[in-house]
Amino acid sequence: MEGEVNNFILVWVVVLVCLLYCYTIGKFIPKGTTRHLAISIVTCLFIWFPLNLNTIHLGGLTSFFIAWLANFKLILFAYGKGPLSSDPPLPLSRFVITACLPIKPIYTPSPLNSKSSVQETRKTGNKIFLVKVMFFGILLKVYDYLEYIHPILKMSLYCFHIYFMLEIVLVIIAYVARTLVQMELEPQFDEPYLATSLQDFWGKRWNLMVTRILHPTIYEPIHSFSTHFMSRKWASFLAVLTTFLVSGLIHEFIFYNIGRLKSTGEVTWFFLLHGLLVGIEVIIKRAAKGKLYLPPVVSRPLTLACVLATSFWLFFPPFLRFNPDVRGCQESVAFLEFVTNGRLISPSNASCPYLLG
Repeated sequence: MEGEVNNFILVWVVVLVCLLYCYTIGKFIPKGTTRHLAISIVTCLFIWFPLNLNTIHLGGLTSFFIAWLANFKLILFAYGKGPLSSDPPLPLSRFVITACLPIKPIYTPSPLNSKSSVQETRKTGNKIFLVKVMFFGILLKVYDYLEYIHPILKMSLYCFHIYFMLEIVLVIIAYVARTLVQMELEPQFDEPYLATSLQDFWGKRWNLMVTRILHPTIYEPIHSFSTHFMSRKWASFLAVLTTFLVSGLIHEFIFYNIGRLKSTGEVTWFFLLHGLLVGIEVIIKRAAKGKLYLPPVVSRPLTLACVLATSFWLFFPPFLRFNPDVRGCQESVAFLEFVTNGRLISPSNASCPYLLG
């Protein structure tokens, strides 16, 4: 564990140095191909850095934040687009935080009525957050009885575990950003279990920062290029499919970095399947011109069932092969041992109380 912590600190120190370099580049090299070439060495390093970390929490989060989101933000920055580009330029502190974390800043408005509106929204959000923390705590307690739970229900619990965990982590990030640089953050989820279609789920409710990053970096260039030799309808279909393919390949990388197991391609097929379904859904909706409508009481269960069924089939099997529940719990116990007793132990030597008996 000591080696992992040292590697984690070293990786993030070098990440900060690389971002300082990119920030400086942005002041002296105009946007375009030249700036992209100057930044390309950093994007390559950001893919390599997470491979030096082996734990689920440190390696997985670094893969997601740096190899994926930061790299895509830097590509947009090279061409004067995305959350890192603004007029006037972002201060260095906000540039670094926006690059490193899955956020797009919304600067707190100055009028008093706007501030009161933000405060009311924050209070409502805090209440919802506490409810989700409560459910997450109940979920952890349910793990005491995993041996009595049907495998399909177990996978359903993992779905909610991922959702609640991401929500909690992002709220903590929001608090840190609000405290350090006085930024409000756009919500990353919009109650995805209320989605009325796959297009609604992936485009407007689930992991919205990823959607906002993939749209300008993958969807728009593919769509623009494709319209030169096919109709706009099929260009949109190809752009959607390519966007989901890229998302699948990046998930494969993150899964490999966490588990260090040979890729089976199941995760990529999961996203390709959903890209195909979303593309077909968009075509049907355009052909129907608003005449095709399912009430939410029907469309919501169908959407959730589709997401869960395909997750059980293609997404969770490779995820579960590297025993994330065991490893994650052991890492948490090792971390608590360090916090409470100041002693670094290897996660493999930690005993997880939730997995006994």
